[in-house]
Amino acid sequence: MLSAKVTCNSHGQDSSYFLGWEEYEKNPYDDINNPNGIIQMGLAENQLSFDLLESWLQKNPEPLAFKKHNNQSTFKDLALFQDYHGLPAFKNALVRFMSEIRGNTVSFDPNNLVLTAGATSANETLMFCLADPGDAILIPTPYYPGFDRDLKWRTGAEIVPIHCSSSNGFKITKPALEDAYKQAEKQNLKVKGVLVTNPSNPLGTSLSLHELDLLVNFITTKNIHLISDEIYSGTVFSYPCFTSIMEVLKNRNLMNTEIAKRVHIVYSLSKDLGLPGFRIGAIYSNDERVVSAATKMSSFGLISSQTQYLLSEILSDHLFTKNYLSENRRRLRERHEKMVKSLQKSGIRCLQSNSGLFCWVDMRHLLSSETFEGEMELWSKIVYEVGLNISPGSSCHCSEPGWFRVCFANMSDATLDVAMQRVKSFVDSIVKKNIQSRHQQLLKRDSRRSKSLPKWVFELSFHQREVGDELKKDRALNPCGLEVAYASWLWKIIEYYHYYIFRSFRHHHNIGATIATTGVAVGNHAFQKWQENDQLALLLVQSSLNEEAIDEDLSLKTYRGAWKALEAAYNHNLI
Repeated sequence: MLSAKVTCNSHGQDSSYFLGWEEYEKNPYDDINNPNGIIQMGLAENQLSFDLLESWLQKNPEPLAFKKHNNQSTFKDLALFQDYHGLPAFKNALVRFMSEIRGNTVSFDPNNLVLTAGATSANETLMFCLADPGDAILIPTPYYPGFDRDLKWRTGAEIVPIHCSSSNGFKITKPALEDAYKQAEKQNLKVKGVLVTNPSNPLGTSLSLHELDLLVNFITTKNIHLISDEIYSGTVFSYPCFTSIMEVLKNRNLMNTEIAKRVHIVYSLSKDLGLPGFRIGAIYSNDERVVSAATKMSSFGLISSQTQYLLSEILSDHLFTKNYLSENRRRLRERHEKMVKSLQKSGIRCLQSNSGLFCWVDMRHLLSSETFEGEMELWSKIVYEVGLNISPGSSCHCSEPGWFRVCFANMSDATLDVAMQRVKSFVDSIVKKNIQSRHQQLLKRDSRRSKSLPKWVFELSFHQREVGDELKKDRALNPCGLEVAYASWLWKIIEYYHYYIFRSFRHHHNIGATIATTGVAVGNHAFQKWQENDQLALLLVQSSLNEEAIDEDLSLKTYRGAWKALEAAYNHNLI
């Protein structure tokens, strides 16, 4: 007979988040040995700055040899028994590093620090300290899929989602907090606290001061705890700057109050230093009872003395940590920009973000249906056909289908280039298939709908073949100055218009849409009607193109020039 813990399925291992990893492990990409394998883009790992750490180790070989700077051996001291409080030198170095990441706006007391074997252990230990089986913790969506395992599996606690929406960039709001609390009450669950990741995994955004104030006010009113998981605090690479919950408490003069005792921080070196294999995590709490209990529990998952000693030496080198944080942020910003721009070229946008090792990618327009079934269908194609392991939004409990977390810091530039080329080829194939399958259906619709289209667009679809050779001879009508077949030129105009002009008009000219401060367009009926007619126009023009024309390649530099060129051709009576 086995325990119920063994036979239950609450670990969350059957989530698509973990299933994607399993598929990658069966067929991992290698540029030489397996170039058609699956590229791992579901692992939030920072491999961009290993060379900085390796360079430090080469210049400072003593710690790895278990020797002090005077060449005296430390092996015996490190090999013998150490209690679960941790090495004082390491705890002092770690709290100083935490302060440095936060711009030294706040300081941390090493006596309030509990060392754990990674952030996973830290979060679970905090749950054991704060909640009983059947109690609930509120978490904003979307959230890290591993929380279903870390917070629930062994503790018996429950997670109640705080549903956040793309309409405001997935920001936390007071109504969302209240709704989640009421939902827990309806389920007869006692709410013990709120857990947030700041910066967010999977959004890659840091919490605003307004959101942090909301959270402090909320836990004060409800008399509950707040856990701030800040393991990505050192990855903030652009504005707005990172604000720790500790800074909020300090600025509101709450540091020595009962409220501060209900605020706890989780930290790790897995993301900021890229050392997940070292299993270095920590809990910081102002409640001495939590510190005492968590310290005792940490004996089930200690950090080795050798690891603590090595990291204490690295983190005590203030010049190194300063340079590392600056350079690592620069590299993250550069890599983030590269992936965002590459996805934009494929007509895919990302949530605007400033931190993390990933982007929150909007693929709603690629869904076969606006459902989570449609999302899983798309995810399956991306994993098995495209060869990319990414995390679907449903695995992060996102309430809107079509969002995906895509990691960018766990691979080389060359591998990212391969991944982005695969994405572009996949999106191009979807667009082509959709056009081919839908244009006949659309053309059969009520012909009165075509009256809303410009005359030159409608006539173009019927007369293009007859005048292709004529236009090809006249370079003056081609603003790009390229001698190409008219059919190819026309196709690329349509392609460019479809991916870029529509988005530019939608964002800058506000055609029947409300643009929120986050840059998210909220469509209304007029806008949807315009979009529908726009799609019909594209299909009418494209309907006369042949396969040879589609296969041609042409680069256009501006959307205005491209579209005006087509209209100019009609005005010259050559179409």
